[in-house]
Amino acid sequence: MSNFYAELARSFTRSAERPALLLDGQPDWTYADLLERVRVAALELDAFGAVAGDRVMVQLPKSPENLALYLACLHLGLVYVPLNTAYTAAELDYFVADAEPVLYVGTQSRDDVPSATLRLGNQDSALEFSVPVQTGGTRALATVERKPDDLAAILYTSGTTGRSKGAMLSHGNLASNAKSLSEQWGWASSDVLLNALPIFHVHGLFIASHCALLNATPMIFLDRFDADQVMARLPEATVMMGVPTFYTRLLDHPNLTVASTAHVRVFICGSAPLTEQTFAEWEAKTGHRILERYGMSETIINTSNPLDGERIAGTVGYPLPGQRVRVADETGQSVPAGEVGMIEVAGPNVFQGYWRMPEKTAEEIRPDGFFITGDLGVLSSDGRLSIVGRSKDLVISGGYNVYPKEVEMALDEMPEVAESAVIGVPHPDFGEAVVAVVVPTGREVTLDAIDGALGDQLARFKQPKQVINVGELPRNTMGKVQKNVLREAHSELFVQTAK
Repeated sequence: MSNFYAELARSFTRSAERPALLLDGQPDWTYADLLERVRVAALELDAFGAVAGDRVMVQLPKSPENLALYLACLHLGLVYVPLNTAYTAAELDYFVADAEPVLYVGTQSRDDVPSATLRLGNQDSALEFSVPVQTGGTRALATVERKPDDLAAILYTSGTTGRSKGAMLSHGNLASNAKSLSEQWGWASSDVLLNALPIFHVHGLFIASHCALLNATPMIFLDRFDADQVMARLPEATVMMGVPTFYTRLLDHPNLTVASTAHVRVFICGSAPLTEQTFAEWEAKTGHRILERYGMSETIINTSNPLDGERIAGTVGYPLPGQRVRVADETGQSVPAGEVGMIEVAGPNVFQGYWRMPEKTAEEIRPDGFFITGDLGVLSSDGRLSIVGRSKDLVISGGYNVYPKEVEMALDEMPEVAESAVIGVPHPDFGEAVVAVVVPTGREVTLDAIDGALGDQLARFKQPKQVINVGELPRNTMGKVQKNVLREAHSELFVQTAK
């Protein structure tokens, strides 16, 4: 059977009495507990009438019950569509219209789609539907047969035009990557993962959680990142995964020492570039060299620095087993080692395309199966990949993707703004910070005014952390705004602020 849940369930059953989720403030779950929560959630979904291929949209805080709901969707062949809990009602309107889910499970009320909430901290973790669903007893449903290319999830990733794209990930994509990562990172039965990442994101759910679940090993399942909480639980862990912001914040923690990290086998970082400074400072304080890897919503993970071998700051390592990476020119032809080009990837991890966007899919997946990532890179003579920049204007702030066009469209609706350009500049905590460069129609535009105007339109992580008023935006001879000029001019903005 090619349903990824079938493989997970076999591992859960073999390790039923082992700890699965180590929790704060409530009893831990064993794998038997997790299986029971999945069984009940699946019965609820089935009684509601959801059938294989239907989309279930989920916008919930991180919780063990939320994880069980995800697994129940896999179990029934449903397509899981997780959304950032920070998305506003206006943003949610687009996702509902585009994905056409049969069910929305979340905290916002909807009139245009059947909805449910997830009762948290309850023995049976039951869904509560707007129309009551009656289930009970000990009946269990068979795992629904799926083919490797059948959809398991749709992950929305912002587009440069401001329209979000739904990356379609299959059961085969999820299974192949989970197995490759387990092999690449030497996952052992003795491992304990510290997971403080959100699970609406590929990093926390499909990378971190899948490694623990596939191997039925314990996972310290924190609902959010808190430096004190992470440091308190770190002695129990052997593996930690995080975004660069996690590591920069932990570097400021007084308890971060060689002794406090001695039990950890490997620290892994991704979702945004790790600076060489953070890499060096972490090694100096802990004795550990962070293992950096490279992935995205469309492909999960592509490359990784070696578990055993040299981990070099500023590089993202080698392709995972079964995957291919090339650095190419605009025609897709590989350029010589050491030359900059577009990073393109192929393999069983590459997504099935963008939901209901065949033209966009054809633009970004070449006929030979290579996906054009939009990142610029260099391959060394031995095949090690380094990312040198992005061809797109993507800003990665705190591990989250922000596409400037979406923010600019919102800014340009403000009567105080004649035109705007949104850029990312270095930030000591978030890696990059979103900055709005605006041409005002009259008096200078303040950050308070922008916060007030964008508060109900955009998730907080997309909103500018600083505003710069200018008389005009720099443009080239073709009239295109020169964002590289703006980034260079304001690259020290938050460094100066820190001083």
